[in-house]
Amino acid sequence: MSRNIKDYLIIGLKGMGMGAADVVPGVSGGTIAFISGIYEELLGSISNVNLDLFKTLKKDGLKAAWTQLNGNFLASLFIGIFISIISLAKVIKYLLENEPILLWSFFFGLVLASIIYIAKQITKWNVISVIVLVLGAFLAYYITTLNPLVSENSSPLFIFLAGAIAICAMILPGISGSFILVLLGAYKPVLDALNNRDFKTILVFMAGAIIGLLTFSRVLKWLFKHYKNITLAALTGFIIGSLNKIWPWKETLTWRTNSHGVKVAFNEQSISPFSFNGDAELTMAIVLAVIGFVIILGMEKLAVEKK
Repeated sequence: MSRNIKDYLIIGLKGMGMGAADVVPGVSGGTIAFISGIYEELLGSISNVNLDLFKTLKKDGLKAAWTQLNGNFLASLFIGIFISIISLAKVIKYLLENEPILLWSFFFGLVLASIIYIAKQITKWNVISVIVLVLGAFLAYYITTLNPLVSENSSPLFIFLAGAIAICAMILPGISGSFILVLLGAYKPVLDALNNRDFKTILVFMAGAIIGLLTFSRVLKWLFKHYKNITLAALTGFIIGSLNKIWPWKETLTWRTNSHGVKVAFNEQSISPFSFNGDAELTMAIVLAVIGFVIILGMEKLAVEKK
């Protein structure tokens, strides 16, 4: 595939979109990859990291191995993801703490439009596709109702395993890697490591993520190759079920005190904005949800025009 500098800059921007989504516990970078039209290329490129690649490196040199890897694509994408995560970690943290309703509303509109976009990719609907979609939705919804672990454990082994598990979710549309980190009790240690430039913890997390990524991408690539419609139906279901997690209006059922002595929400449930205790910010929330929805429609239109 012949690409110029402009193409790689656009891929970098898509990577920044994925990174921004992955920082928020409830939105999947995989969803952004899918709606921006790079999902299957991403899976294929990651799957190229295998023994054949090292044989090519040994036999034909670095240039041939880089081409086989689709290295320019991956480098552009991961630089974008890295820049986004590093630069947006503090901004997202601030918005989560100070403007949660508006942040979640924007992402809710974004993800809602993503459901329509991904469902439209299914070329043939049948009973199995519908069953898989419903099961995917129930599974994702169930995951969003689980209580997070209180553990703020940051031992290297724990961080490594958290990285391996979370990265699988990050490349799976609908299941948020950040939310998996929340469930595991690893979200705060990882976010603190990013904000404090704790490179040891970051490197251990990245090592786990690389191992998880290389393994899980092969499974997904195989599913897309042999059962594309069923896989798409499952992903659509996952995203539908995940909407519960990013519903903007929540009621806190139980609280806990974190390691800094600050009282934070522990277990929450989605409620109507009209039952919300406090300023529901309904007008602005609707505006931001519509903006998120329109952004995805715009991306879809651009993708169609490019084809």
